[in-house]
Amino acid sequence: MGLAAAGAPGLHDGHVDSATEEAEVEGEEHQEVVARPEEAPAGVQEEEASSVRKEGQKLSSHPGVFVARGKEDMLVTKNLTPGESVYGEKRISVESSAMTGLTNGDAAPATKTEYRVWNPFRSKLAAGILGGLDEIFVRPGAKVLYLGAASGTSVSHVADIVGPTGTVFAVEFSHRSGRDLINMATHRTNVIPIIEDARHPLRYRMLVSMCDCIFADVAQPDQARIVGLNAHLYLKVGGGVVVSVKANCIDSTAAPEAVFAREVQKMKEERIKPFEQLTLEPFERDHCIVTGKYVRSMT
Repeated sequence: MGLAAAGAPGLHDGHVDSATEEAEVEGEEHQEVVARPEEAPAGVQEEEASSVRKEGQKLSSHPGVFVARGKEDMLVTKNLTPGESVYGEKRISVESSAMTGLTNGDAAPATKTEYRVWNPFRSKLAAGILGGLDEIFVRPGAKVLYLGAASGTSVSHVADIVGPTGTVFAVEFSHRSGRDLINMATHRTNVIPIIEDARHPLRYRMLVSMCDCIFADVAQPDQARIVGLNAHLYLKVGGGVVVSVKANCIDSTAAPEAVFAREVQKMKEERIKPFEQLTLEPFERDHCIVTGKYVRSMT
């Protein structure tokens, strides 16, 4: 099975059979240019790679997000805590080749990299990526404020993306979901769990630093206002905003398209300049995801 970084539709054939398959990976850029060896080491035992040539592709649009090429291609993130699953998701192990010339011409030992399958039916952000979002603003080293973290399913993948140099401030109001979120954060030290109401962002001002991106999935009628309150306090000017909008939670009597249009207008009033909007079907019904940038003025 091969691995490719995600960010655009279009899937290649390969092979994958199990949760922890060992495979060959060879790095390529989005334009099909072969990557440097240090970006994606190549070469592994042919008996493990089977008879199918395995490929890895790196797309510039979503750094840290990959696609596992196989009979059924899967979105994956590099596991920050190898050997552990968060919600029973499948894991894929990829072995890199040994590299020579380090000590007396001896080869360095081969290393393994583990990836976690990201289910778009359980994550709005994953659904948006597969839907074709051009920009999610979540990248290695970023500080992300995640509103509506729930039990941490999607948060764990965002933590994988930002990596050890990034931070995810995960805000969740429900204490029941918060227990699972805290448990997940004990294994991912770049996640700061905050069990608090996102309508009152001053309550967690001692925990949150200025952020590069806000992701919101709070499913409340005043979601745009909640995002705005947090953006005014914690989001850098020019920072990214990604909002999952569930039409039924905002106005169950109006057509989803009308609800989405009103939410976009409300975001503009909060100095969030819309960037793109797309529906999340077939993964979620009557949902859309809106991205934008926080600006000083809409004029």
